[in-house]
Amino acid sequence: MVGIFSLVTGRPGPSGFGSASTAEQVTQGIVASHLTAIITGGASGIGLETARVLALRKAHVIIAARNMDSAKDAKQLILQESKSARVDIMKLDLCSVKSVRSFVDNFISLDLPLNILINNAGVMFCPFQKTEDGIEMQFGTNHLGHFLLTNLLLDKMKQTAKATGIEGRIINLSSIAHVYTYEEGIRFDYINDEIGYSDKRAYGQSKLANILHTNELSRRLKEEGVNITANSVHPGVIMTPLMRYSSLLMNFLKMFTFFIWKNIPQGAATTCYVALHPNLKGVTGKYFLDCNQFQPSALASNELLGRELWDFSNKLINSVSKV
Repeated sequence: MVGIFSLVTGRPGPSGFGSASTAEQVTQGIVASHLTAIITGGASGIGLETARVLALRKAHVIIAARNMDSAKDAKQLILQESKSARVDIMKLDLCSVKSVRSFVDNFISLDLPLNILINNAGVMFCPFQKTEDGIEMQFGTNHLGHFLLTNLLLDKMKQTAKATGIEGRIINLSSIAHVYTYEEGIRFDYINDEIGYSDKRAYGQSKLANILHTNELSRRLKEEGVNITANSVHPGVIMTPLMRYSSLLMNFLKMFTFFIWKNIPQGAATTCYVALHPNLKGVTGKYFLDCNQFQPSALASNELLGRELWDFSNKLINSVSKV
């Protein structure tokens, strides 16, 4: 476990890495040429750095992005560093159930293996608005879009793991902000309630949902005896385009909390560590911060809440799919 002292000082934890470690450092010496990875939101910020480092380690990287111009730029940036890098880009809008289904259909048609799924994309602190399907934006994008994407890709991941004998890995990007949610954790009966909406608590709710989804998925995969792990990570506090709705607030806070902020290479480290490091073989249903296991909130550890969220998410997707 890691604490505030390690966070502030950058002192390594039990894994040998800490808050000051970069994505390149935590994957040093790892060859991933036998792996194919999908990274949502891989066109900018820590998603792009994650894509770059996985490609640097020879993995075949699929950047799933809403903005295809940004995705093209990201691909070119990676190829400029390594001409032999294997990078493809595909359109994915997590705000749309239709787009998620279309992305999966297009990916399956490529007949590629799938070893790693990194659910990285998201929105943060946005004013109340709804997705294309009428779901509150932060819950709909950060959780529901990734929940559906993961479920639709699971069969492909199972097939790959069985055929190759290589462990599949699913990584959900959560946040330490999962502790700052609504009182009941997930407001199942008020997901779309604009009157009681708080942009900060709605974000925390969506990040809590990411951990609950991870843990319930991990439980189901273990029960099924499938060679796939599922873990969640907190990347750290990083100034990225994700904070466009709150840049003034974040710049103000940064003056007083400068010692806990990370740069983007540091922010992508935990994701890359959990995705590639051999020391995590068989480790599943855990929450990582600074490349070390960390205990999430009591709500995030609530198995019954995780099962309720799983059923609620399926019903929500079914209801919008019928429209």
